[in-house]
Amino acid sequence: MTRIRRTEYATKERVETDCLVVGGGIVGLAVARAFALQGREVVVLESADTVGAQTTSRSSEVIHAGIYYPENSLKARLCVDGREQLTRFCDEHDVSWARPGKLIVATDDAQRERLEALLRRGLANGVTDLRPVGVDELRDREPEVEGVAALFSPSTGIVDVDGVVRALRRDLETLGGAIALRSRVISGRIDPAGFTVQTDDGDTATTRTLVNCAGLGAWQVARTLAGFDGPIPPRFLAKGNYFGLSGVRASFRHLVYPVPADGGLGVHFTMDLAGTARFGPDVEWLDVSDGGTGTEDELDYAVDEARADAFERAIRTYWPHLPTGALVPAYAGIRPKVAGPGAAAGDFEIQGPREHGITGLVNLFGIESPGITSSLAIAEHVVGLVTPPTT
Repeated sequence: MTRIRRTEYATKERVETDCLVVGGGIVGLAVARAFALQGREVVVLESADTVGAQTTSRSSEVIHAGIYYPENSLKARLCVDGREQLTRFCDEHDVSWARPGKLIVATDDAQRERLEALLRRGLANGVTDLRPVGVDELRDREPEVEGVAALFSPSTGIVDVDGVVRALRRDLETLGGAIALRSRVISGRIDPAGFTVQTDDGDTATTRTLVNCAGLGAWQVARTLAGFDGPIPPRFLAKGNYFGLSGVRASFRHLVYPVPADGGLGVHFTMDLAGTARFGPDVEWLDVSDGGTGTEDELDYAVDEARADAFERAIRTYWPHLPTGALVPAYAGIRPKVAGPGAAAGDFEIQGPREHGITGLVNLFGIESPGITSSLAIAEHVVGLVTPPTT
C-alpha cells in the first residue's frame, strides 16, 4: 500500500488496520480524524495525488446556515450542528473564515411567497437569526441589487476550504492516522472479522471498520464489495459551473442568492476571503449511466463559455447592471446526487448497520452541499453508527 506513513511513506503489500476510510475529501478526513480522536488506528485510501483535491476543492466555500432542507432531515440537522463545529474548528486551528451574511432575493410576487416558505423552514431547522428584509433595507444593504423582498441570513459565511483540509490532515496524522494516496479501491469483500479491500495497484488492506466516503465513486465501491446486498440509491451527477468577472467589480458586501432553482440554489454571487467575485453554480445534469464508475478521470470539468449568456440572464434578475461580456469561465464541480431532474432534492444517505445489517460498515451517498459545512457533524454521526453506546 503506497504512502501510508506520515514520515517514511514506505511501500507495503498488505495493511491491517482497525478503521479504513475510503475517500480523502473533507468528509473522509473528518471521519478519519473522529475515529483517531477515539484512539483508533485509521488509514485513509485516496485515489488522487493529494487529499481534498476533487469535489471538496470545487465548491463555493460557503458556510451554510441550514435554511433550505426539510425539517429533521440529515442535511438540516447536520448543517446546523456542523456550522458551529466548523467555525470553532477554524478558530482553534487558525483557518481563515468570515461571516458576511447572505441575502436571498425575490424578484417577483410569486417568489415572495417562496421566501415565506423558506423563512418557515429555516426557523424550524433552528436558524433562529434568519429574518425577512423589505425593499428599503435591501437597497440599503446592497444598492445594486433589485428585488421585491429578501431574507437575511447573518449566520452564512465563507471559509478557506483548503485550510480546513490541511488542518484535518494535520490532526489526523498527529493522532497517528495514515493516508494512502493514489490508492483507488477496485474490489472488496466482507470477512468474518471485518473487511478486505484491494486497490488498483494490487495491494490489499484488512479492517474491522470500513467507511465508504468515496464521493462520486461511493456507488462503485459499494457495488464491488462482495457479500454486500444492502440498499444502494440511484446516482445522478450534476455539474455546477462557475464564472468570474473581468473588467468590472461587484461591490457587494453580502453573498447574494436568488430563490432556489431545480437541483440547486440558483446562480448566486459569492466571494472568496480575498474578495474575488464568482457566480454559480448552475445545474448541468450529466448523461452518465447509473452503472458507470463516474470517476474523476472520466468526467469533463471544463466550463463551456457559451453558458455565459444564461448566466447573464440569471444574474440580471437581481443585478441588472451586470455589463455585457463581463463574465469569464472560472471552474466547475460535479456533485453526487440521489435525486434527479425535476425531483425534490435528496437528503444525505448515510447507511450504517441498522440499514444494511453489516457490522462495522457505513456507506455515504449523495454527500453534496452542505457537505463541507456539515463535515464535522457528519463525522460524529458516522462514528456513532458503528460505536457501541457506553453504559
